[in-house]
Amino acid sequence: MIISRQLTGLALAGAFLGLSLSAHAFSPAAQASADIRRTSFGVPHIRAENERGLGFGIGYAYAQDNLCLLANEIVTVNGQRSRYFGPEQFTVEQRENRVSDLFFTWLNTSAAVKAFWDAQPAQVHDLVEGYAAGYNRYLAERRQQGLPQQCQGEWVRDISAEDLVKLTRRLLVEGGVGQFAEALAGATPPQATAQLGSDARAYQLADARLQRFALDRGSNAVAVGSERSFNGRGMLLANPHFPWVGGMRFYQMHLTIPGKLDVMGAALPGLPMINIGFNQHLAWTHTVDSSKHFTLYRLQLDPKDPTRYLLDGKSLPLNKQTVTVQVKQADGQVVPVSRDVYSSQFGPIVQWPGKLDWDHQYAYSLRDANLDNDRVLTQWYAMNQASSLKALQDSVHKLQGIPWVNTLAVDDKGQTLYMNLSVVPNVSADKLAKCSDPRIGLQMIVLDGSNSACAWDIDPQAAQKGIYAASQLPQLLRKDFVQHSNDSAWLANPAQPLTGFSPLISQDGQPLGLRSRFALERLSALGKEGPLAVKDLQQMVMDDNVYLATQVLPDLLKFCAADLGADAAALKPVCASLKGWDGRANLDSGIGLVHFQNIMQALQASPDVWRVPFDPKDPQHTPRGLAIEQPAVSKALREALLASAATAQKMGLKPETRWGDIQVASSGAQQTAIHGGPGTLGIYNAIQSVPREDGKLEVVSGTSYLQVVTFDDKGPHAQGLLAFSLSSDPESKYSRDQTEAFSKKQWSVLPFTEQQIAADPQYQVQTVREVADKTAGVAAQ
Repeated sequence: MIISRQLTGLALAGAFLGLSLSAHAFSPAAQASADIRRTSFGVPHIRAENERGLGFGIGYAYAQDNLCLLANEIVTVNGQRSRYFGPEQFTVEQRENRVSDLFFTWLNTSAAVKAFWDAQPAQVHDLVEGYAAGYNRYLAERRQQGLPQQCQGEWVRDISAEDLVKLTRRLLVEGGVGQFAEALAGATPPQATAQLGSDARAYQLADARLQRFALDRGSNAVAVGSERSFNGRGMLLANPHFPWVGGMRFYQMHLTIPGKLDVMGAALPGLPMINIGFNQHLAWTHTVDSSKHFTLYRLQLDPKDPTRYLLDGKSLPLNKQTVTVQVKQADGQVVPVSRDVYSSQFGPIVQWPGKLDWDHQYAYSLRDANLDNDRVLTQWYAMNQASSLKALQDSVHKLQGIPWVNTLAVDDKGQTLYMNLSVVPNVSADKLAKCSDPRIGLQMIVLDGSNSACAWDIDPQAAQKGIYAASQLPQLLRKDFVQHSNDSAWLANPAQPLTGFSPLISQDGQPLGLRSRFALERLSALGKEGPLAVKDLQQMVMDDNVYLATQVLPDLLKFCAADLGADAAALKPVCASLKGWDGRANLDSGIGLVHFQNIMQALQASPDVWRVPFDPKDPQHTPRGLAIEQPAVSKALREALLASAATAQKMGLKPETRWGDIQVASSGAQQTAIHGGPGTLGIYNAIQSVPREDGKLEVVSGTSYLQVVTFDDKGPHAQGLLAFSLSSDPESKYSRDQTEAFSKKQWSVLPFTEQQIAADPQYQVQTVREVADKTAGVAAQ
């Protein structure tokens, strides 16, 4: 028996989709208990009698596997990194601590956190409070044993429901103002003394993060219906591409409340419900959407005062909020450091040198629709409980809590569903034409902040002021298939294009991403061979096909076969590697993959390299081919080949080097070879990696939680993997076991029924209890 202090909790109150519980603060409640049954790879199957107990079990299990990860994220979302680690150190996301702290102190004010909490129904209260209590319980036990080396220090503490709300709010703004932390923290009126230096490197890193957002948090999904599946029921491939480290790292689990909830899948840190998964009757996944979740407003400033702006001809003061963070000094002392954050009625001022400048004429406000989204936890819990595809769809229509992703789903009847029903500012094409400068384009929406008519429209049918109602957003119900890989909603199924939406929602007539083109081509080819089987969906990811190579490699080889002139000696090894390459990103693929990646990264920057340019009438097959007969393209290609040769030499690559020698994932001192590669090359198994000092590439994001789910009369059958493994603790036996299985392309059966769970060869059970008498709390069987 393990002695532990009593942990606080939360009393039941209200109904699930009931009224706001503003009187329900962070308060104590009765004891909770849960059974944590672990199967192969340590996957926890958590069973409890109610939400409080379930949350307690989730928090306890998560802490067993990722104690230090969550402790670190809690410090981050509380804006306390400078206090404990110093202002000039960096977060996992390569953001300077002082910038991160200013941003999160601004984001997670007491009022904002309380308002979010008050909006939650009773079941969400219980889940969140239970999660915090379960985490704290394990932390207390682990303190007695000694904390892991990577999280020893006063910054590791008990957490509260308030902390988990802050973590959730961080998740919400990932698709909006969260990408502008430097721009918000650094915004300073002209001629004022800068309180946060304009560090060019910080903005370069921020710009790189902005460009990489869809890559690091991309995804593929294929939902197959009765007309195409092997047994006439639904089939789902979930292949989200998410970070392998930090606060967006998925956690695999199975949650059960007998008679009420039975759902399995993956969740983000701190969330006591499944984000991507399946239950008895349906399976679903998400892909990062291309919709806009924020708009910028260009403010016309008062010529007399750059801290005032003109709205409908009237001069209004910018609101000034003083944000204070505690900063550790070189001598160890901690001192408060304050700066002012300015806001208009359209949101905070953001200043990005050379892009969004604050001068005496203009400043820019950013309005993020998800700042008012307090429905996200309720939304996912409703999806977890949905007993049919219609119930899932109805919940999203009603709540509109999905922040910045599409949803694809199937059911056991053989229906497929695509929904682009996230939180999108209500700005019509007409309003956009009247309120934005067409020269800026549509990549980032900038509206006129001097005209109140340019504010977001309000639809009484929407769940939140200023966003589109669900009925106005793209959705598609079919019995053959829907697919998505981070493009617009346009061609989720080419047989039924989704068109005519505001550019903020979905843009048609635009080039498709290469992963989408690969998926559509593969699904078309498989359709000619007969019904789709599980292995067909698995192989879409695991065969590591480099789709772009099918479009341009013949031209590269043709160029290599011609007279290479004075550069022949330097180019010969590169050309030989391209010729010998298998066109894939397998572990045993040769360094032709490295050269191909380098070459295409250089060439894709120019739209004029294609022999056949993009044709909106043939988006699945254009652009294609390299116009090597054009002198400019030939010159650019030659330069790219030479540059790649130099890069390979610098990396120490040899002709016999294989991709598995280069791309790895580390866990402590151990590393695992990882297949897959950049999604920009059309590799469905998209893996992002960054250079290391030793010449290798370290995986930082990409394929994360994999699942293929099918159904029969008895329910779901699922196979899957968590590519980076369950635990982020290098000392855990679950820190690299699934990574090795992923490296070997070995999917595992996901036990779902009680019989399957108990029959697993690695089955073990632990009962965790929150007790009132401060006595025994954990029992193992």
